[in-house]
Amino acid sequence: MGTRLGELVERLGGQLVGDPNLEVIGIAPLTDAGVSHISFLSNSKLRAQALHSQAAALIVAAADDEFIAAGYAGARIVTPNPYVYFARAAQFFAAQHAHVAPAGIHPAASVDAMATVDASASVGARAVVEAGAVVGPGAVIGAGCYVGRDAVIGEGTELFANVTFHARCQIGARGIIHSGAVIGTDGFGFANEGGVYIKIPQTGRVMIGDDVDIGANTTIDRGALADTVIEDGVKLDNQIQIGHNCHIGAHTAMAGCVGVAGSAKIGKYCTFGGAAMVLGHLTIADRVHISSGSMVSRSILEPGQYTGFYPLAKNAEWEKSAAIVRNLASMREKLRALEKTIKTLTTQDTK
Repeated sequence: MGTRLGELVERLGGQLVGDPNLEVIGIAPLTDAGVSHISFLSNSKLRAQALHSQAAALIVAAADDEFIAAGYAGARIVTPNPYVYFARAAQFFAAQHAHVAPAGIHPAASVDAMATVDASASVGARAVVEAGAVVGPGAVIGAGCYVGRDAVIGEGTELFANVTFHARCQIGARGIIHSGAVIGTDGFGFANEGGVYIKIPQTGRVMIGDDVDIGANTTIDRGALADTVIEDGVKLDNQIQIGHNCHIGAHTAMAGCVGVAGSAKIGKYCTFGGAAMVLGHLTIADRVHISSGSMVSRSILEPGQYTGFYPLAKNAEWEKSAAIVRNLASMREKLRALEKTIKTLTTQDTK
């Protein structure tokens, strides 16, 4: 069964132009949408493509609506941010078909008698929940997960299959941790004595707030003494490394393969493009945006967009540029000497 457009707008808001009784079964891209789908236009460059879409309805901004209305026969939902509306609509349709994990503990799971698992929570096959752990209402512990002693999994949080959540770490409500992620590994802490490394016990925790998403195979190290902290609303993509004692501010987002070294403090509402790197013990202010592949080697105390890499070039051109950079110091000295010579000659000429 489909969903009436009128019902969708009642739930999500927006201004509906068209038949409220028109039924749609889901959301799809402009080029793939059929007569039973809705689609969205979030980039004005795709206006022409939107006009030719077969979608039953389009989600559009007011700035695009006048253009679309002139040549599009379907219904329209006008909203200030079509991309956000698309996200919420996609959540709505996905929820209609989502598998709901059954409450209870699978017979093949191992739950210590000293653990606390809410009756509405779900613990999958071959999952392990150690003594003192707390699994909150509606939480889902997927098959093969490990929840260490005294760990806390908040209400409605889901650990997909094969997540490792080590002892004493905590995550708040409505979190998502994807398969292969490891929370609470030892931080990389060693003292060097005559070339021999002496391990420093990592006795802190990882403290994760509400509404945090953590991607597949991402690792977050526990603190050495104090805690590693991930605040509310943080979004971490796949294969990210967060070092020990880091502090990631609320609603910061990091794309795949970002690496953050230990004790870095990152502010709120920051973004990091894929493969960006942050050195340890640095401070990054709120609302800082780091481009993909950039290396952050100093603290950033003002908001803004920062980029730290050479533009891509053919290898031969890159080698020439690198050679010039290596010789900049000697070139500077030669220029200074030449400036002094010119100044001396000019002075002599004026006498």
